Amino acid sequence: MLSKEDKRKIIEEWARHPGDTGSPEVQIALLTARIKYLTEHLKRHRKDVHTRYGLTKLVGQRKALLRYLKRENFARYREVVKKLGLRG
Repeated sequence: MLSKEDKRKIIEEWARHPGDTGSPEVQIALLTARIKYLTEHLKRHRKDVHTRYGLTKLVGQRKALLRYLKRENFARYREVVKKLGLRG
């Protein structure tokens, strides 16, 4: 799981202004970090169905946030996708 320190670093890197924790960019970056962690977990524990279900939900949340960002501000969407290495 992500430590508080990891979350703090991600929030600092992606925040649009000091104290920003809720912008789509921050949320997408945090979800991406959790998705990567769970993906590695599932490589070791292939039969962990509950974690797989949680991972699917996180991917859906991230997808919805990306769709929102794409609709509202396409330039910011492209920046996020490029910086996180999504949409391979």
